[in-house]
Amino acid sequence: MRTEVITVRTGNRSVVRDITAEAAKFCQSEGDGLLHVFVPHATAGIAIIETGAGSDDDLLTAIDDLLPAQDKWRHRHGSRGHGRDHVLPAWIPPYASLPVINGRMALGTWQSVCLVDTNGDNPERQVRFSFLPG
Repeated sequence: MRTEVITVRTGNRSVVRDITAEAAKFCQSEGDGLLHVFVPHATAGIAIIETGAGSDDDLLTAIDDLLPAQDKWRHRHGSRGHGRDHVLPAWIPPYASLPVINGRMALGTWQSVCLVDTNGDNPERQVRFSFLPG
C-alpha cells in the first residue's frame, strides 16, 4: 500500500473543492487497484459528484436546507451553527474508494472527487490518498 497526505485550503466558508487532479496525479504511477480517499476531520466529507455545472453549489444549498446553520444544535462550540458541521459526515462520509485501472481512476464522464467542507472555522484540511494494489 502506498499513501500520501495533501493539504487543501478550503477558506472560511462552505465549499466543495474538486481534488480530482490531485487524486489522478497520485494514481498515475500505479497499475490496477483501489484508491481510498479519506479526510481525517470530524466536520468534512468526500463526495463523488459533477462539478462546474452548478451541482457543487446545489450540494451546498441542499446541505443548508437539510442541516441549517442555526443555534438549534446541541454541539455549540465554534461559529454559529457549527453543530451541523459535526453532523455532516453522517450524510457525506469522510471517505470514498474508487477503482483504478492502469493508473487511472475509473470515474464516469462527469464525476469528480470532491472535498466537502462546511466548517469555516478550519481553513485548511488534510486529505489522505491510499493506493491498494489489486
